Amino acid sequence: MNDYRFGNKIYELRKKKHLTQEDLAILLDISDKAVSKWENGTSKPTIDNLKKLSDIFDVSLDDLIEDEDKKNKQKITKIVLTGGPCAGKTTAMNWIQNNFVKQGYKVIFIPETATELITSGFAPWDTRTNVDFQEILINLQLEKERLFEEAAKKLPNDKILLVCDRGIMDNKAYMSKKEFNTLLKNNNLNEIKLRDSYDAVFHLVTAAKGAKEYYNLDNEARTETIEEATRLDDLLIAAWTGHPHLRVIDNSSDFEEKMKRLMREIAAVLGEPNPYEIERKFLIEMPDIEYLESLPNCEKVRIVQTYLNSSDDEEVRIRQRGNNGTYTYSKTRKINVDSMKRIEVETRLTQEEYINELLNADPTRGQIVKDRYCLCYKNQYFEIDIYPFWNDKAIAEIELISEDQKIELPEFINVIDEVTDDINFKNSEIAKQLKNT
Repeated sequence: MNDYRFGNKIYELRKKKHLTQEDLAILLDISDKAVSKWENGTSKPTIDNLKKLSDIFDVSLDDLIEDEDKKNKQKITKIVLTGGPCAGKTTAMNWIQNNFVKQGYKVIFIPETATELITSGFAPWDTRTNVDFQEILINLQLEKERLFEEAAKKLPNDKILLVCDRGIMDNKAYMSKKEFNTLLKNNNLNEIKLRDSYDAVFHLVTAAKGAKEYYNLDNEARTETIEEATRLDDLLIAAWTGHPHLRVIDNSSDFEEKMKRLMREIAAVLGEPNPYEIERKFLIEMPDIEYLESLPNCEKVRIVQTYLNSSDDEEVRIRQRGNNGTYTYSKTRKINVDSMKRIEVETRLTQEEYINELLNADPTRGQIVKDRYCLCYKNQYFEIDIYPFWNDKAIAEIELISEDQKIELPEFINVIDEVTDDINFKNSEIAKQLKNT
């Protein structure tokens, strides 16, 4: 719940009842100062007091605590299912349909645009230039996604999973850097906004990497050899690297288990059955930044992180994320379950909403500005945070789907210590330290 908005709600309901803060405090057997804190957003009522407030104001408890952001209960989650040739996307879509319909989702698929164009007779080798084909493809993809999202909003379902069979950034893998930049410029598009317009990206690794005996050319739009498929798979991962929720599903198990791993990863993003975040965190020696930036599967983003006023049992932050004047914005609520596991709920914000949320910044914590290097290494997605106030160390993190999941840190990272359980290396604690320096 947004404390500032909730405070306004209490204020408006109190005025409707023609009560002063002192009158309300007497009815609740609390101090009028406590009521004042609720209304200015610096604290929130206990559950017992919320129940009493619902009786006093003649509103349901649900209506009382409902955030403005949740008045429209419909939640549309847009994800990308991508991967190298012969990775199992077609089968995966059947698994997604079967698994998430059972969990109450309306599942909608946006067909792969490239295949539609090629099978319709419009192929890249028929156009004058590769950019010509990719320009048609990317504009058609954008329009399809827009129309599908608009259509989804008209459905009566509360939970909608919109699955893109490949997303906009897949095009980058089929173009040179110069071609891609030309396409962006000609169409007034921005790479960060295109990439981060999806809630999560799931990459299925081609059978050409780790399961060659199952690689085939059954799809009429697929023409790649094993070597070409392997190279394309790497390019696709690199194209999406930098997205805040990229997951790579490899061929380290049999195919059925590969599909089950994908289902678990999607469920984790959807918060089914609970929106848990499981992560491990390492204090590392300052990495070679020049080397990181030379890697094709590593992308740098600038993060500005601000903590908001919140109750003692939760942590609320907002983020500005991007580069060179182009940013996306989000709000995250976290409740600790144990040292590794947290309930985490993230929502997207507009720039205007982000600026309004800044008014509720926690005055006891400083604002964190850091460079994050998103790195895909051996099909695991690491985030390396570089803070301006450290010149000899950094933080490496990885999100997991289970507490016993095995990880393999990159060989060029020198670990000083694992600090998953160390409160001193939590961003919220670092923000406090910044305020006190």
